[in-house]
Amino acid sequence: MTAKTVVLLTALAACLLPACATNPVTGRQDFVLMSESEEIALGKKYNQQILAQMPAYNDPGLTAYVNEVGQRIAHASHRPDLDYHFTVLDSPMVNAFAMPGGYVYITRGIMAYLNSEAELAAVLGHEVGHVTARHSVRQQSAATASGVAGAVLGAATGVPASQDLFDVLGKAMLSGYGREHELESDRLGAQYLARTGYDPDAMLEVIGVLKAQEVFERQQAREEGREPRTYHGVFASHPENDQRLQEVVKESEHLKVSGQPRVARTAYLEHLEGLAFGPSEDEGIVVANHFYHKPLDVGLDFPAGWSITNQADRLLATAPGQAAIVEIVVGQRPLRVTPRQFLEQQGVRNPQLGQTLNLQGYETYTAMAPVATNVGQRNARFIVLYDATHAWLFTGISRSTDSQRQFDKEFKAVARSFHRLSASEKKLASGFRLHLLKAGTDTRIEALARQSPIRKQSEAELRLLNGLYPKGEPQPGQLLKVVR
Repeated sequence: MTAKTVVLLTALAACLLPACATNPVTGRQDFVLMSESEEIALGKKYNQQILAQMPAYNDPGLTAYVNEVGQRIAHASHRPDLDYHFTVLDSPMVNAFAMPGGYVYITRGIMAYLNSEAELAAVLGHEVGHVTARHSVRQQSAATASGVAGAVLGAATGVPASQDLFDVLGKAMLSGYGREHELESDRLGAQYLARTGYDPDAMLEVIGVLKAQEVFERQQAREEGREPRTYHGVFASHPENDQRLQEVVKESEHLKVSGQPRVARTAYLEHLEGLAFGPSEDEGIVVANHFYHKPLDVGLDFPAGWSITNQADRLLATAPGQAAIVEIVVGQRPLRVTPRQFLEQQGVRNPQLGQTLNLQGYETYTAMAPVATNVGQRNARFIVLYDATHAWLFTGISRSTDSQRQFDKEFKAVARSFHRLSASEKKLASGFRLHLLKAGTDTRIEALARQSPIRKQSEAELRLLNGLYPKGEPQPGQLLKVVR
């Protein structure tokens, strides 16, 4: 490629992409390809998609409280005229994020680990900062520019270029925008805290709480052989040792109001009474090697030692060493379609060795069929089970062809374990909830942990929930969150 060609392409790209707007925070000109009305429309579109995948948490009182705090922050922001929407998501994930145009989300999972209204305001202020600084808009504009420039270069050189814009934008919103944007959001959030009567140091406190949760989560993830699930606003270093973050917060000190800053610890904790903790009963509960789904009134048993992962759209069970896997999906039972026809409609062609399972009260069909996997072609066990209103599809695959027969028996056993919940199982399927108690002079976390239904690391979890991680103990009279 000649220098003249490079100059020509650069000029052409510049002609195609001129779009600048005044940043409402900095007052500087930012490169954007989206008007405010387009930003709001995009946020509305994404909001519908998010709520279809992660429903809002059904607690009107908590929802109203979060909205009240959020609106207070938003009205003190650089874009007070936006129509802000604050939603509590029914998810155990520790997360909060913002969509373009004023859509802010916080999960019940992250709320369980906060301990005051000031900390809630800090999380919401951080996310409002992303909105006011138009981080998502700037991110998408940069990605779009890369895509257009790539198309120009592709046309000139014959080398194709592509960019998944939604993927770029989605990852940024859910997992972070990079350190500079995150620091800017912390600076803005601290300003908004000060303007609304909260201590800006709450930004440091909440990051400290979440950093402790992140350390614990990473340890758990290593033990379980999975990727950690952490909130995007937490940095690699502890906030006490993060000089840049300290400086960001200190910038807002001159904005502090006179008098005692608002903390509202008790008011916040009282709103958490009865909050669902961990998996929701609406999505199903995993207890040891059992799965219970209360709304569907269904229980399943898996071999001892298998790892069970309950995802939004499927249930996955994995044998030790990932030697085999079972995937279970459920949908509405189709009318006038046999279980075999249903299997074929799912793309399984020419099933072999078809037969029914001996499962009284349910229509079933099972067969073998080859499937492509990341370890080569394998014969999968497919099982269709009809209850009164739903169709259940079980797919079992072993990693080694030599172990297919061994695991095939277990695949069938999982399907045969399908049953309605007993009275004791319905209690287990109800899930866990947070409750408050006042610490006495002899209250110790170790003793509370022995009474907790949390099966793994219950002492560490209780300390995390109450801001006492890793070795702290409560003060007499302190309100504590416990799990029941």
